[in-house]
Amino acid sequence: MYIRLLLFLVRVRGKTPLSIWDTSRARFRVNLADLDVQQHMNNGRYLSIMDLGRMDLMLRSGFWKRITDAGWYPVVAGQTITYRRSLTLGQKFDLDTRVIGHDERWIYMEQVFRREGRVIADAVVRARFLREEGGSVPVSEVLELSGPMPADRELPAWVIAWNEGSSAHGRAL
Repeated sequence: MYIRLLLFLVRVRGKTPLSIWDTSRARFRVNLADLDVQQHMNNGRYLSIMDLGRMDLMLRSGFWKRITDAGWYPVVAGQTITYRRSLTLGQKFDLDTRVIGHDERWIYMEQVFRREGRVIADAVVRARFLREEGGSVPVSEVLELSGPMPADRELPAWVIAWNEGSSAHGRAL
């Protein structure tokens, strides 16, 4: 993953700048380290590559510099992913990443893996920002730094239901 990260960081510098509200597209190729015993991309590798997709969007939009200058860093607090097809050694694929909305506590992102235009896997990620000195950054402060979310973007009802369900299921333990 470190070699992929280094190559990714070199390539992202030459890409077209984006707004944090745009969709980033990052291209990858399945390598040997991505494979599981069934010879297709391991389900956990998708999650690691999703980290790179989020970095692509934040770096290309300049948002990464703004949050690090503010002493913040992002953390994933929950995610759901659906695997629809397999990826095998050598196959190229794209990962689209975009912010789909927020509530009073979380920022939500959608990430979709595609190969030749066909959806391979799709995910929703719930994230927040933390301060290096401790504590969470309120969503209102994140929006001050990012600029307002486009008015036509509304958090889908199923994401709200997923968040409520995923936050409650383990609390009785």
